Amino acid sequence: MLRFESRFPEEPREGAPLFVLLHGRGSDENDLVQLAPRLPAGAMIVTPRAPHPGGPWGYGGGWAWYRYLGQNRPEEDSFRSSLEQLRSFLGGVDELLPVSPGPRVLGGFSQGGTMSLALALNEPGRHPLVADFSGFLPDHPDVEVRAETVAGTRFFWAHGTHDAAVSFHWAEEGRRLLEQAGADVTARDYPIGHAISPQGLQDLGRWLEVSRRP
Repeated sequence: MLRFESRFPEEPREGAPLFVLLHGRGSDENDLVQLAPRLPAGAMIVTPRAPHPGGPWGYGGGWAWYRYLGQNRPEEDSFRSSLEQLRSFLGGVDELLPVSPGPRVLGGFSQGGTMSLALALNEPGRHPLVADFSGFLPDHPDVEVRAETVAGTRFFWAHGTHDAAVSFHWAEEGRRLLEQAGADVTARDYPIGHAISPQGLQDLGRWLEVSRRP
């Protein structure tokens, strides 16, 4: 099982939102858990660690979900391995929680955002709410964008227009492909680089509220 961190309210309530947040390359499970104060009140947060050491690929002392080949291409084997381990982790995530969750958001930053998009498309309908911050839609044989794979999923995609790590072009291209397949995509752009903006987290909260309505 992937290592993880978590943050729960002092008095968690049944039906509280659950955020499973995946970090970017060269980071670890302690990164995005720090967003807890900026997420909706009462939310539960679980942040798994990516399975691959980043050092051998030049990503520093942290961890990575895959070896990056450039543009929108992850290396096939490391990416597939992470998909499998993440799928297994999410299958047991309820056992880590103090109460039964309500809406579940699978999301992440950079590589974590890319993995969130990929898993949602790889397991159609199992992840109804997906939040991508500064990731890309991966060119990988296990990820298909079709009407059948986007059905039942709502996507929130936030990206910096000055992003030098994952070009804004890949945000535009990824959103276009999702929308062409009929996906429900909420796009939010910010005049920043490769980062999560405070405004982006506010917009995420508003999106979740709208997504919870019948």
